[in-house]
Amino acid sequence: MKRGKPNGGIVIKRVILSVVAVVALAGAAVILRAQDAAKVDAKHYTVAFENDQVRVLKAHYGPGEKSTMHSHPNTVAVFLTDAKGRFTFADGKTQDFNAKAGDVISNDATVHQPENTGDKAFDVVVVELKGKPAAK
Repeated sequence: MKRGKPNGGIVIKRVILSVVAVVALAGAAVILRAQDAAKVDAKHYTVAFENDQVRVLKAHYGPGEKSTMHSHPNTVAVFLTDAKGRFTFADGKTQDFNAKAGDVISNDATVHQPENTGDKAFDVVVVELKGKPAAK
C-alpha cells in the first residue's frame, strides 16, 4: 500500500519554486526602490546637463553626510576635490574609497548608498551613460 499523495513530489517542487520566486521578487523590489539619485537625494545631487546620450550630475557631500540608497547606470565620475567615503551596496556589502582631486573612475551600473566618511566636504561630477550609440 502506497502512502502519501501521488503528486506529492510535484506539489513540493511547486512550493519550493514559489518560495524562490518570492525571494527573487523581493530582491528586485529593493533594486526598483533604489531610485534616481537626483530625485531621491536632491540635497546632494543636481542635474547639470542632459541629452539623449548622457546625464551629468553634480554631487556635493558635507563631512559625515550620507545619501539614500539609489541607482546609477554605467558612469564616469570626476572628483573635483579630495574625497574619503564609503559605498554601501544593496546586498549590504561596503567599499571604502579615497580619491584625489582630478581622479577619474568608471563604474558599471549599480545600486548604492554613498557616505562621506571624511572631515571635509567633497565634490564630484558624475556622468551617467545612457547606452545609446551615437548616430552616424
